[in-house]
Amino acid sequence: MGCRHSKVRGRICKKKRKSKVKEEEKKTVKEVNNHQDGGDRQKTVKEVNNRQDGGGKVPLEELNVGLETEKQPGQYAWQLKILREVLSASGTQEREELLKETTQGELCALVHNITEKVKTETAADLTVLHGEASQRTTEQHERQLEELQGIHSEETTRLTATHQAAEKVLKDEIEELTAELHVYNELKKRVEESTFKKDLQRNIQAHGSPGPFWEREQESLLFVIEMKRERIQEQGNKLLQMQALVEKNLSLEDQVINVLQQNEDLRVRIDNHQSLVQQLSKEHQDLQGALDRQTGLSQRLTQEKEQLMFKLKHRDSCPTFPSFPIVSEVSPS
Repeated sequence: MGCRHSKVRGRICKKKRKSKVKEEEKKTVKEVNNHQDGGDRQKTVKEVNNRQDGGGKVPLEELNVGLETEKQPGQYAWQLKILREVLSASGTQEREELLKETTQGELCALVHNITEKVKTETAADLTVLHGEASQRTTEQHERQLEELQGIHSEETTRLTATHQAAEKVLKDEIEELTAELHVYNELKKRVEESTFKKDLQRNIQAHGSPGPFWEREQESLLFVIEMKRERIQEQGNKLLQMQALVEKNLSLEDQVINVLQQNEDLRVRIDNHQSLVQQLSKEHQDLQGALDRQTGLSQRLTQEKEQLMFKLKHRDSCPTFPSFPIVSEVSPS
């Protein structure tokens, strides 16, 4: 970004410098022409005219002055050429060397003034361009910084999650390896304490060592035997557990059969109870009907009894009525 802005700024400065140099050249040429044409040429022309108007002859020196005056346009062209070379010089040192070669003081002073003016204006333009470029660069830097901070935050979050997952996997592997190491140490301890190891040591002490290779082979065989023994022991424990489970399952099956039999007996008893309840309900209904009939008969007998008692009390005052037989109703059983 800095190189690109500097290149653009350099091109802009060169263009402005060239345009200002051209403008200053035009102004300088006008000033030089006006100054020298207005001064020397008018002076020479006036003097020649005065001399001619006086009626005398023009001396040779005055004619030489006139010739010099005619040679002045070439001198102006040469001065203009030098001025252009000085203003178009690329560096201060080159410009100073060109000015040293020039012997005219007014031209040097004029070139110095123009150069200082161009330097001042160029410095002001460069300051403005530098401020604008700095502001743009600062804004772009802030945007890039915000983007980089966001990317850094996302990358940090992602790496943290990845690290935690990897750490969890490694912890699981470490725990598994630790358990395996513990099992191996236990196996090694059992091998050291086993009777096979003791018998092997006694055999080596009695008959001598068979050699390092065979000792290592015997050690490995002891490990294999111990591992097989441990596996057989585990299988035996599992077999005992399976036998216990089989016995438990058999007892549970017997219990299930007993429970099913009890359920069947209870179902039969429930059916019998239901039939008995139905029979008792029917008998209850019959007894309720007989009770209702007996209640009606009792009420009717009570009424007849009251009528008879009334008749007995008023027998003397009332005429005799023929007596009717009382028919008792007996409910069928």
